[in-house]
Amino acid sequence: PHLAALVLARGGSKGIPLKNIKLLAGVPLIGWVLRAAIDAGVFHSIWVSTDHDEIEKVAKQFGAQVHRRSPEVSQDSSTSLEAITEFLNHHPEVDIVGNIQATSPCLHPSDLIKVADLIQKEGFDSVFSVVRRHQFRWSEVKKGENKMTEPQNLNPAKRYRRQDWPGELYENGSFYFAKRHLIEKGYLQGGKMAYYEMRAEHSVDIDTDIDWPIAEQRVLSFGYFGKEPLKEVKLLVCSFDGCLTNGRIYVTEDCQKMVSYDYRDIVGIDLLKKRGIQVRLISDRDCSKTLSAMQLGCVAKVNVTNKLQVLKDWQEDMGLSWKEVAYLGNEESDVECLKQAGMSGVPADACAAAQKAAGYICKSRGGCGAVQEFAEHIFLLLEKVNSARKQ
Repeated sequence: PHLAALVLARGGSKGIPLKNIKLLAGVPLIGWVLRAAIDAGVFHSIWVSTDHDEIEKVAKQFGAQVHRRSPEVSQDSSTSLEAITEFLNHHPEVDIVGNIQATSPCLHPSDLIKVADLIQKEGFDSVFSVVRRHQFRWSEVKKGENKMTEPQNLNPAKRYRRQDWPGELYENGSFYFAKRHLIEKGYLQGGKMAYYEMRAEHSVDIDTDIDWPIAEQRVLSFGYFGKEPLKEVKLLVCSFDGCLTNGRIYVTEDCQKMVSYDYRDIVGIDLLKKRGIQVRLISDRDCSKTLSAMQLGCVAKVNVTNKLQVLKDWQEDMGLSWKEVAYLGNEESDVECLKQAGMSGVPADACAAAQKAAGYICKSRGGCGAVQEFAEHIFLLLEKVNSARKQ
């Protein structure tokens, strides 16, 4: 049976404009679930249903196919079932739909693999995700009603300790898998049903976690970053022009050239060095005098015509794997380096090709704190590495 992953991502969002492609920990929100779906390796096709050009662009960037949904199922009042039904009407080859929510960035491929087995090998018609919660519920008393609230799932005289109570299962909205015949009857859940219990730390829903910085911390701690495990970064190579500087060259009346940089980036470089991470700089032009004046204490290579070759030489000389190399670039000459490095980033104003190749897009522009921001991102991921080692 043809199992298709389908992510619904319309352009309208009342809470957060274009939420589905807003950057979360340097990755468009929808990119987190598409990465998990692709790496799961269980889907015959992976689709994003959208009505928006920018969402379509990002979806294709992450390797998904795009179904352009009609205006009729793109309204605020439109339901997921209506959008899924329209998709099936255009794709008769699809037998099973795995509807994955774009707002669940901590989804892991291992979850999707197990769910695919439930519906393909164990014969379930529908499978949906749940999370276990330990919350006591009480009846609601509406304003003006003269009555007391009542306990719903506890005895107040003998309250459970958390460790003595298994809790209850709640839908977390991460995904809903269903066979075509159910959806055509108007169901997403029905027939022979099963739930799939996700780990609580993986159950993050941006519909409720509207505090974006908190959601980012959750994703950095529990999100899925790719098939290969993260490793300790030992080398950061930074493109000088457009990353450490804003890419502009100022010319005085007496023909002297000047560039500007942000002191926060110098602090970021110093912090990296203190953590034992080497920082090296690379540039297409001859900026040796500028680098000398800045006194950064970093190895630098200027007048470079092939940045990737220089990066490979440094990586081999230091005896590093690519997973131990980070790269911060901003222009087309950086694209191959960004693709090769284990951790890659670009400033907010990097060219489109560099943004597409990078794993992290900074909020800061080049020469305005992007190096420091990327350094902080590296530190957060290293905490994840160290935490995994302890476990």
